[in-house]
Amino acid sequence: MEHTTSTEAVGKLAEARSLIAAAWAEAADADLPAGHAAYFALLVEQLGQEFARAQLFAADLLRRTGAHQLDADSFQAIADAGEQPSAEDLARAAGRTTMGRTPYKNTAGLLHNWLGIPLGTARDRLAQADCLIAQVTTAGHRAQPLLPELAAEFTAPRSDPRLVLSASRLIHGAQKDFGPGPAGERARAGIQAEAVELIREQPATARKHVADLIHQLKSGKRPLGALLSEIGLFKLGRRKGLENYLLRLLPSQAEVLDAHLRKVDNPKTEAGNREDLHRQAAEDLAAENGDPDGWDNSETMPDWAQDPEAAAAEAEDPDHEDPGHEDPGPDDPDAAESTQSQPEPGGEAAGDEPPAASAAAELLVPFEDMRPELRHLMGLLATLKSTGTGKRQGAAAEVGIIIDYDKMLEAGQDFAVTITGKPISAGEARAALCNAGIYPVVLNGRDRILNLGRSQRLFSKSQAKALRIARRGCAFPGCTMPAERCELDHLDAWEKGGRTDIDLGDLYCTVHHIGRHCGLFHAVKVEGSRPMVLLPKSVDPEQRLHLNTHFLTPAESKRALAWAAEATQLWKAGKLKVTIAEA
Repeated sequence: MEHTTSTEAVGKLAEARSLIAAAWAEAADADLPAGHAAYFALLVEQLGQEFARAQLFAADLLRRTGAHQLDADSFQAIADAGEQPSAEDLARAAGRTTMGRTPYKNTAGLLHNWLGIPLGTARDRLAQADCLIAQVTTAGHRAQPLLPELAAEFTAPRSDPRLVLSASRLIHGAQKDFGPGPAGERARAGIQAEAVELIREQPATARKHVADLIHQLKSGKRPLGALLSEIGLFKLGRRKGLENYLLRLLPSQAEVLDAHLRKVDNPKTEAGNREDLHRQAAEDLAAENGDPDGWDNSETMPDWAQDPEAAAAEAEDPDHEDPGHEDPGPDDPDAAESTQSQPEPGGEAAGDEPPAASAAAELLVPFEDMRPELRHLMGLLATLKSTGTGKRQGAAAEVGIIIDYDKMLEAGQDFAVTITGKPISAGEARAALCNAGIYPVVLNGRDRILNLGRSQRLFSKSQAKALRIARRGCAFPGCTMPAERCELDHLDAWEKGGRTDIDLGDLYCTVHHIGRHCGLFHAVKVEGSRPMVLLPKSVDPEQRLHLNTHFLTPAESKRALAWAAEATQLWKAGKLKVTIAEA
């Protein structure tokens, strides 16, 4: 039997493998221009997308053809074909299946034992094939994929299949939460449609928002009693020399912790004081690895820990200082001069860190360069160790809540969200208002008391608070830098007549702030809207207006993306006033 089409397909794939291996080997040894290196990286990422598709289709092909039933001679013929098979090799590699005893029990076993793929990964690929390619019934018949909307997006030429796979895994893992019947089908179709829209419009935040949608689905079906039964701080014991804890919180409780960590990240707050935190970290390391608090010093050691023989030797030493001897007073300058402490060459001066702490400090990188996880831990421990007075008394966390007044009157629900994008219930919002400090931040309206015009160049503290609350984070699409770590930026340069108004300001992280002023992208002023971003044609050939939805809830993100698409159409039709800000 001839297999012309499949022979050509397998031959092309074998040739492609050889070409890819030769390409990276030549590129690694060549003196590439920077442009060719960038092009090489772009092509590799595009190949990665194609391989993500090919891997899933390969798993489905193995299952569809019953390849696990190939006999031993067929597997040997495949191995003998090698990396550059001839036409005869490919013909022999077509193989034959048998109904007798076979080396592999099923497709998952073939993937795991023959290709060396972890068993969990093999099973996941087959599950994803059910979702995105075709289901296989108990009778062995093929049916439409479980997630048809995502299946269509998976094969779309300009779509990133890795994002589709991620969304598919999340949705497939929540099958039981959709419920049975038509209502469950509608819920599943709705989340698929939202996932497809997110993948198309803003792929950088798609994973986060799809995960949020699934979390909302699961949270909405769980009573508060069930949630309360699972939260807490659990000690897991010591593993690999470290004490392990598991912290599980309600969303409202997590916001308090997040607010504290934002203060730790901000060096201008007491909680984020870099010198204090670095010193605290050094002391903790010294206590763990060195001599905590001079424990071996006989002068500070408690009586019950003293060595009697060492104490007797000190008593016989004529140079030993008598504890009852009084220091000369200030009226005896000669005595004071003679007894003044003089550090020996190479010794420590008064006030220097103990040797153990100094050695520990050398192990630490500057606090700003620490891993965020380590920095947050040190900040939290420092707050727990504080007495509530002194420098760290102002380290209490502040939780910001934004309330959509119109939505509150209209729907009475889903109207409150934290400044980090976590939705909170109406009850939680009412409880917060009972104890909150309310800031009169005007985010809409014609008269804005927070506009300073040309009266001063720098944004005021009130303006900074308003902008950080309104924007929540960096304005660049997909950037995850939160507001407290961003810089305030005039959309119109001050030196060119720009005004210090909150309408004409935005937030950018350091990287994207510099990038905007280098012309790598443009900030766009849109009438009646927050500023948007216009990416270069090399990134966005369609030249659409973009908003960063990373810090928004899924519902807010959906509305923001719809408005960005509408604003783009109106702008290109000449029906919306849009001004590209000068960097």
